[in-house]
Amino acid sequence: MTTPAPNPLLELRKLGESVWLDDISRGMLEDGSLARLINEDGVAGLTSNPAIFANSIMTDPQYAQPIAKLLPSVSSSMALYEELALEDLHDAAALLRPLYDSTAGGDGYISMEVSPHLAYDTPGSLAEGKRLWQRLKLPNALIKIPGTEAGLPVIRDLIAAGINVNVTLLFSPERYRSVARAHMDGLAARAAAGAPLASVASVASFFLSRIDTAVDKLLDGLSARGQPAARAMRGKAAIASACRAYEIHEELLSTPQWQALAAQGARPQRLLWASTSAKDPTFSPIKYVEELVVSGTVNTMPLETLNAYRRLGRPEQRLERHIAEGSDARESLERLDVDLDAVAVQLEQEGVAKFIEPFDKLQKWLEERRHGQAVT
Repeated sequence: MTTPAPNPLLELRKLGESVWLDDISRGMLEDGSLARLINEDGVAGLTSNPAIFANSIMTDPQYAQPIAKLLPSVSSSMALYEELALEDLHDAAALLRPLYDSTAGGDGYISMEVSPHLAYDTPGSLAEGKRLWQRLKLPNALIKIPGTEAGLPVIRDLIAAGINVNVTLLFSPERYRSVARAHMDGLAARAAAGAPLASVASVASFFLSRIDTAVDKLLDGLSARGQPAARAMRGKAAIASACRAYEIHEELLSTPQWQALAAQGARPQRLLWASTSAKDPTFSPIKYVEELVVSGTVNTMPLETLNAYRRLGRPEQRLERHIAEGSDARESLERLDVDLDAVAVQLEQEGVAKFIEPFDKLQKWLEERRHGQAVT
């Protein structure tokens, strides 16, 4: 009798990398599929965003009855959305709570994002982050804050208040450095106030496939204009950027400021690899999982990527092997006049817009149901 091959997703956990699911819907909560992913594939957390909730609520028939039930008691489409999202997140958090408890808060988190309209509004984001934290009332929740310039003080102040934070929409290693410093500054303020540090968790979500999509478009243009070296650099920018972010992460953990915080019980802000579905069909569907395995990080995958990794994954610690070639790739891109910092600025702006559009579409859809305009 042959022994079944080990599940690659479970092997990632043995290597110190956590697998989270980048999806949520009422259907997966009610049919037991999320519970199976947790129990059989070792899914150790869940991320959501306005686009995910918009897609789920507008397409999953399991929401029809809850919407009808809530309609008499809600005063706006925003209130209706929030109730639906909170119900889903509470149910998901309950499934993940045993893991949160058994890992002493190392894993088992869900995430809820502030309105994408607040991405450039520091006081608005801060107030909204605190309000959502009070509404969730869950130790294994993370409040998602976009890593814009305006988001940096929000990250610091939420951490100082003991609120767990998932920083989203990171495309630049240097912006990640600023985010990590905001996290440490928040912990330092908390320590100065005599508050405990051990219970405060944070992840920094570094987006991958969107970097390659944007850079490869530039490279294709250069190649078409007679620069053959450009073609060889396709698909290398995202991994190179992730490697630099990881180097910064390791550098910061060795600073006296972090060592002092760690001595007081602070836990590191983990790098979380996001946007991990390969958009280019010529790439491996597991490229942004396979090449970035390293202990102490998180990889959040849409279901399609998670299923592909279960089928195709060959888990090994690979990221640190890519650091030298990542440096070479960044230099090669610079020689081709590909400005990764400018790309990151563009992607941040597009990222906010990509969340606002489905968020607003969902609000309009829910408003139609509030006024009885839905087709039954």
